[in-house]
Amino acid sequence: MTFKELCRHFEITEQRDKQKLKAMLEDLVNQGYIFRGDDGRYTLTKGNLLTGIIEFTRSGNLAFVTTDDGSEIAVPVEKTNYAMHKDKVLVQIIGKWYELPEGRVVKVLERGIKQFVGVFQTRGQFAFVIPDDPKLPFEFSIPVEEINGAKPGMKVVAEIIRYPSPTKSPQARVVEVLGKVEDPATDFPTVVIKHNLPVEFPEEVLKEAAALPDSVQEEDLEGRWDFRNEVIVTIDGPDAKDFDDAVQVKKLPNGNYLLGVHIADVSHYVKPGTALDNEAYNRATSVYLADRVIPMLPFKLSNGLCSLVQGEDRLVMSLIMEINKQGDVVDYKVGNGVIRSYRRLVYDDVNAFLEGRPEGDKLKDLAEHIYLMKELKDILRENRRRRGAILDIEGDEVKIILDEKGHAVDIVPRRRGESEVIIEEFMIKANETVAEIFHNAGIPFIYRIHEEPDFDTMLQLKNYLSALGIKMKLPQQIHPRVLQELLEKTKDHPLRSSIQRLLVRSMKRAIYSPSNVGHFGLASEAYTHFTSPIRRYPDLIVHRLLKLYLETGGAISKKELKKLEKYLAKAAVHCSKRERVADEAEWDYEALKKIDYISRHIGEVYDVVVTSVTKFGMFVEIPDKYISGLIHVSTLDDYYYYDEVKSILVGKRTGTVYRIGDVLKAKVVRADKVRMEIDFEIASAEDLKKLEKQKSGKSIQAESESEIDKLIEGVKIKEKPSKKKDKKDKRGDGDGSRKNKGRGRKAKKRD
Repeated sequence: MTFKELCRHFEITEQRDKQKLKAMLEDLVNQGYIFRGDDGRYTLTKGNLLTGIIEFTRSGNLAFVTTDDGSEIAVPVEKTNYAMHKDKVLVQIIGKWYELPEGRVVKVLERGIKQFVGVFQTRGQFAFVIPDDPKLPFEFSIPVEEINGAKPGMKVVAEIIRYPSPTKSPQARVVEVLGKVEDPATDFPTVVIKHNLPVEFPEEVLKEAAALPDSVQEEDLEGRWDFRNEVIVTIDGPDAKDFDDAVQVKKLPNGNYLLGVHIADVSHYVKPGTALDNEAYNRATSVYLADRVIPMLPFKLSNGLCSLVQGEDRLVMSLIMEINKQGDVVDYKVGNGVIRSYRRLVYDDVNAFLEGRPEGDKLKDLAEHIYLMKELKDILRENRRRRGAILDIEGDEVKIILDEKGHAVDIVPRRRGESEVIIEEFMIKANETVAEIFHNAGIPFIYRIHEEPDFDTMLQLKNYLSALGIKMKLPQQIHPRVLQELLEKTKDHPLRSSIQRLLVRSMKRAIYSPSNVGHFGLASEAYTHFTSPIRRYPDLIVHRLLKLYLETGGAISKKELKKLEKYLAKAAVHCSKRERVADEAEWDYEALKKIDYISRHIGEVYDVVVTSVTKFGMFVEIPDKYISGLIHVSTLDDYYYYDEVKSILVGKRTGTVYRIGDVLKAKVVRADKVRMEIDFEIASAEDLKKLEKQKSGKSIQAESESEIDKLIEGVKIKEKPSKKKDKKDKRGDGDGSRKNKGRGRKAKKRD
């Protein structure tokens, strides 16, 4: 009923009584018992109310509420009730949206975003800030007294002072002027504020860290296994400082292998309930950006006391496994240890040694150990291949080279060599072994799970491949072996990286959970994260659970079990969310640097591959640099029809066809750091002629042909463009369709 109808129903005529009724109704709305719809009618909520965090898609047409237990509710934009991205809301289930429940926001309980980064603009006498984040689809007006010296076109940090409502537009104040949009110094604060990343550690946390010793104390060694005289090494990237895993391999007399995985014993120093622990839990993960890291723990621990530095005594949790020639663990032991890393190895050096290049000669004294590691790696990898695990996803990781001002001067693909795969296989085996201990014991635990993909998303993948002329078998019950076979079949395809990326997006996102449903991608019945407690909080939880298990032998009281189950359920959801935030921050930072790089190549022509075809144009990518952008249909030389079934654009007059996989010559015409968009146009004959002249030296005065080559380096000209989509991003693990994806995080492939 409407308010007037309620008054008539209760025969309320006095103004004073009407005010009382209105107050009662407002109270009931605030408590969530009823809600007032857009038509002014009050309705019972019927008890199906949930609280959660609302997140909008980049398009702004849809939002999803993630509830406290991790489930999702779809909310159409017209039913969001002026909620904003990241708000905590009360939502009522009102129906179904595909496989998800559909809801409407009844009430905004708590505003999630207090500050945002945007561009300051003026229009006549009015000032406003346009947020960088497309998930905030508002212009925030700025009162004259709150401009704080900002000039039009400047990037600023704005603080919200009034949120959107049915009667008022949103308003903000400028709290900091960051600088010009194109200045690379604005990239870091942009990402930090957008994702609300904690950069500085609170004073209390730093005090606790300062109180810790600078080195391992004699009393810390009591009761620990001593591995200090063993040949144990770390293998990491050249820039790594937080070494949290070290390995050793031996051949046993019975022909089996001994694999020792020694992980930094962070739990010895970071105790539950301390300021250090609370801050680590809140952060939940380190965030690795192109030129810096926002650590989970203060540097005294992450780069010092806990880091497995060469030649220094360090406390570890040691997992010693006996592995047979089939790659199965036949015996293991786990406990507290102490090591002294024999050598700090770097991936590139180990790869050079295994490939017989001169740069690897400095590792000749470790030849026996390195060859044995490779031998065991091959056995473990073949074991996973037999069970159907997905092995061959290389990813699209790049290394971005920055100058002293922070400008991106080059983008180099990261290629995995044998050493990266060695560490990946060893860490996977260690994580599986630890997970199986708890799975078999039936004790509460935090697993790393990866559910089977939905049939519908696999169907989209099948249709994408069909457009490329690749057939894919799609059984009702999907096994990872099907996807591994697909990767092997497309190993030499020019669109291999796009196929891999879509395959990843077609799968569900791996998360943390107290319930073990296995890991689909690894074809593993039980999996966890045990190997990186310096940079991931779930690993720290696993270490504590291992110590509890070792101390009690698994005999934990019912009261403790209940308490543990409740804590792990909450921690799993929190850590999964924080991991997602870190990933998005890394993707955004890398995207900004890619746009910074390409913005200084406006007008240049590149070979690009069509990764996706839509009715409004084609998304293309510069191979190796993984820079994506749009060729809008309005820039093409004809009127083009979009064939949705075949995923092609067909010219009405010329009959020209554009499809996924086409290699085109395209010119960069726009790079927008605010919207994270790059636009291309198909290169004209004039563009190509100009470049040919540059190449031959007719229009450029250069001293030698080699100098000309330097000027046009990276611009590849081929005879004739052939003709061929990256599927539209699936919510969950992908990037926005115009946004570049990639991860610069340390050794992310290892587990």
